[in-house]
Amino acid sequence: MKKLYTFLFLLLVLQSVYAKGYEVVAADTNEVKKLNTRAYDNRLTNPQQTVADATAALAIAEKLPYKKFIGESYRIKGIGNYYLNQSRDAIDDYLKALNVFREIKDLRSEAKVNNNIGNLYLDSDYGKALEYLNSSLKIAQRLSDQQLIGSSYLNIGNVYYRKKSFYQALSYYDKGNAIFIAIKDSVNLIQALQNRGVIYFNINQFDIAEKLLLAANKAAKERDLNKPVASTNLTLASLYIAQNRFEDAERIVQEGQAYSKAVKDEKLESDYNYTIYQLELKRKNYERALHYLQLIFRQDSTIHISNESTQINIIQEQFKQEAKQRENDLIFQRQQNDRIKFWAVTVVAGLLLVVIALLVNNVKRKTITNTQLTELNAEVSRQKDNLDRINHHLEEIIDERTKDLQIKNKKLSEYSSYLSHQIRGPIATLRGLMNLEKEGLVDEKECINMMDKCVSDIDQKIIEMSEMLNDTSKTVF
Repeated sequence: MKKLYTFLFLLLVLQSVYAKGYEVVAADTNEVKKLNTRAYDNRLTNPQQTVADATAALAIAEKLPYKKFIGESYRIKGIGNYYLNQSRDAIDDYLKALNVFREIKDLRSEAKVNNNIGNLYLDSDYGKALEYLNSSLKIAQRLSDQQLIGSSYLNIGNVYYRKKSFYQALSYYDKGNAIFIAIKDSVNLIQALQNRGVIYFNINQFDIAEKLLLAANKAAKERDLNKPVASTNLTLASLYIAQNRFEDAERIVQEGQAYSKAVKDEKLESDYNYTIYQLELKRKNYERALHYLQLIFRQDSTIHISNESTQINIIQEQFKQEAKQRENDLIFQRQQNDRIKFWAVTVVAGLLLVVIALLVNNVKRKTITNTQLTELNAEVSRQKDNLDRINHHLEEIIDERTKDLQIKNKKLSEYSSYLSHQIRGPIATLRGLMNLEKEGLVDEKECINMMDKCVSDIDQKIIEMSEMLNDTSKTVF
């Protein structure tokens, strides 16, 4: 009974430990989800916080470990770095995320990363950008992921916008806009409104452009999306300058600069300096225009050097990634060959074991058979000996019975002789007396006495004969 109680106690302790461990894992899992969600939501408002939260989520995810969370943390961290214009860090995070998602065969997440990498190539390599974005779109369409399809349309439209193919870009923006309206994705809908406004501005349809840009600006402010507000204001400022609405342009530039500083986007700040240069130039404030032009030149030089360095780093990273992919493929091939060899050796070993087992079993059966045959031979020998003894005994019995029969036959012969000599005399006398009595030649009384004597003699002879038959030592004569 004590052992039973001890066992139950240990079982309860183990269950408690397991439950606590499960609770810890569940808590960590929820924390990773919470951090990644917050990081992604902050991408357009505070990308620094996006990077910080994604980094914290990554640290927890690596301890679990849960590869999907690891890959997603890398991806969101890359998005934060992208909005901070840290292309080198962004591509590094994206490639790590891509490796993880390919390893666990998560197509949807792989498509998202392809979309992110496509965005990263927007300002440097349109062909590469379209390659990644179209790859993402194909996977999204196969999975029927409407949000991812809409995002791919927006980003593909961005490529055509930079290629100055405005109407082709607008067709993709319109497709994305329709999807985001259908699925009620307000954040991406803001981006679609802004992108469409930019296209209408570039094709000189200012009224439609202003309407779309103001709608996007308002929605972005309502959701505290600093980056979209800053970029929308930039296009609105250019629109107002084109319409000679200088006061509106100056007001919107000042507001946009505040938002660009809030998100610490150096590229946006440089773009605002160029917009101010255009504004002052159109106002014919040449001194101020020259000041901003010099500022832009210095910023562009710095950005150009940074971009060139980033491009080199990206190319190097791609080369390393391709080399690593080739190495992984070779390792995978070797592993497959090793697995094939392993299973081949296992099958051969299994067959050898079966053959050995059959041989051992056969030897055992032969041994058992030989043992049984030996036992049967011994039994046959014993039975033969018994038969020999029985035969010998039978011969003795037969000899004894033969002798007995010989004695009995002799006795019978003697009895027959005795009967014919000893019994026959009194019987003949009786027959004679009977004939004399019939003829009246003898007295009846005398006849009876003589007949009685003959019967007594016969009786005595029979007794003697019986004794002789029962006692072999006596003879008849």
